[in-house]
Amino acid sequence: MFEQSAKAYAENIFVYQKENNEYKGYTYAQVKQRVHLFAAGLMQLGLNPGDRASLLAEGRLDWITGELGVLYNGAINVPLSIKLTPEEILFRLNHSGSKFIITTSRQLDKVVKVKEHCQALEKIILLDAYTGSDNSIKTIESIIDEGKLFLSDSAGLFSERFSSIKDDDYANICYTSGTTADPKGIILSHRNYTANVEQAGSLIQVPEFYTTLLILPWDHAFAHTCGIYTLVKHGASLACVDLGTTPMDTLKNIPVNIKEAKPVFLLSVPALAKNFKKNIEKAIRQKGPKVERLFNKALDLAYDYNGFGWDKGKGLKILMWPFYKLYDKLIFSKIRENFGGRLEFFIGGGALLDIELQRFFYAIGIPMYQGYGLSEASPVISSNCPYKHKLGSSGILVKDIELKICDTDGNELPVGEKGEIVVKGENVMKGYWQNEEATNETIKNGWLYTGDLGYMDEDGFLYVLGRYKSLLIADDGEKFSPEGIEEAITDQSQLIDQCMLLNNQKPYTVCLLVPNAEALKRKAAENNFNSSTVDGIISLLKLIEKDLDEYRTGGKYDNMFPQRWLPASVMVLGEGFTEENGLMNSTLKIVRPKINERYAEFIDFLYTPDSKDITNSQNIENMRILLRN
Repeated sequence: MFEQSAKAYAENIFVYQKENNEYKGYTYAQVKQRVHLFAAGLMQLGLNPGDRASLLAEGRLDWITGELGVLYNGAINVPLSIKLTPEEILFRLNHSGSKFIITTSRQLDKVVKVKEHCQALEKIILLDAYTGSDNSIKTIESIIDEGKLFLSDSAGLFSERFSSIKDDDYANICYTSGTTADPKGIILSHRNYTANVEQAGSLIQVPEFYTTLLILPWDHAFAHTCGIYTLVKHGASLACVDLGTTPMDTLKNIPVNIKEAKPVFLLSVPALAKNFKKNIEKAIRQKGPKVERLFNKALDLAYDYNGFGWDKGKGLKILMWPFYKLYDKLIFSKIRENFGGRLEFFIGGGALLDIELQRFFYAIGIPMYQGYGLSEASPVISSNCPYKHKLGSSGILVKDIELKICDTDGNELPVGEKGEIVVKGENVMKGYWQNEEATNETIKNGWLYTGDLGYMDEDGFLYVLGRYKSLLIADDGEKFSPEGIEEAITDQSQLIDQCMLLNNQKPYTVCLLVPNAEALKRKAAENNFNSSTVDGIISLLKLIEKDLDEYRTGGKYDNMFPQRWLPASVMVLGEGFTEENGLMNSTLKIVRPKINERYAEFIDFLYTPDSKDITNSQNIENMRILLRN
């Protein structure tokens, strides 16, 4: 696909990168030449078909050089998040058996820290200059120089190598954010990617004059397919975010870079969309109360006029058209100028997007078309799009994909009924790397069981309601399996019998917790607490909190789990999860959907400020009930 586009769109700009404080464009022909040289250098260095090479880097031109250089050799790229800790990097390097790792000076310390414990790692390839003395570290420029020599003598071998790659050859191993002990490596083939690019193109057309600023981490499946390879397919352009000296500086560069790059579309996740909305509202407030009132009036009218998208301007709403156009000229068009002036739409993914956010961006004239997918599907399954959209939904299905909604026994449910989303298509992964058991649980007869809860409406729109199974999903779309944390807490604390972590597109994780009543009574006796008084119960709650704090920074187990997945608020329950009350199944596993339903009000309370104090009145009352029973 890349070879065809590099020929068809040779002089089109593929990548814009900030250099000397200005965006410099690199054409498809220029990128192809750099990729060939780097790939040939890797071949000379000993990268063979089927070998794995990890890529740990910020988004830049040479992220693409690195990935394609590996793929041209028939090898498998393992894209890694720059947010990973050294321990998390070590697991992925060893589990994938990576022979090389391609990284940057910003990430080098993490790699150096663990390289002696990497069983297969031979070389570290640095995308920046290097002046140190470590012989295992080579720079991309030195490898490109070797590639030039190799191609001058063995161009035929190189051509033969990349021409031999087949559709089903593995391209990537993309690791999920599982428990620290067991993240899974999703195997995506060359055809998985090209098929998904074709599928996504059935909903949103990307002409060659389109440009995007790729603001999401490039290792994300969403950014990978929709932000890089979809553009490659159509000869379009992407711009890199200017890297600041710190992650916060990089974030601050995004609004500036949007104005400079003038994107036609942007990929977004809910957390980013919320920040854009806050910044717009802040700018409006700063213009004074008159402007703010006018803005709010314009929003209200736009909300009425747009409806849910599919009914925009229909019926008597057509009478609002002149007023909407006036507000658009006076206010909304000025806001769009801050996005470069060419921005036509966002594509939302990564997690569920609040319908109010969708209504807001639709009103100001930059619709946010929410889609749905997961890495195991390369990732796009559905999306709203310019010609067909319904706010609140995750859109219509891409072409050449089958979808069904199934009950817990795998039986297909009729339209409108809620169940697990199950899909089949050429975009479905090959399996999990070295994890046959998980593969067989997830793919059955070619069908991918997504673990997400949803339904199809009568108009063919998919609605995604959250996790069908247990994965936590943060508001930025990152996922994490809670079982390891839950098991550790209950195993290592005498005071805690059961717990369930929750996070469904929220800014932080919360916990429903069942204490061990007998252990608490013993503690009360040992410490002379009167467990029938409020003061005594407060003292016991603080002991429970102390056990949980052992997993936080400075605690006994602070390296066991990423801090972001530990509960920020805890609700103590007055009864346990049992088979009798239907909150545990016959295999003694907690039934998460029923627990969510039973304790919906408590869960809502956990996202209020009062819940942050474990000694809140609700916990005191629940403890009183538990200890009395």
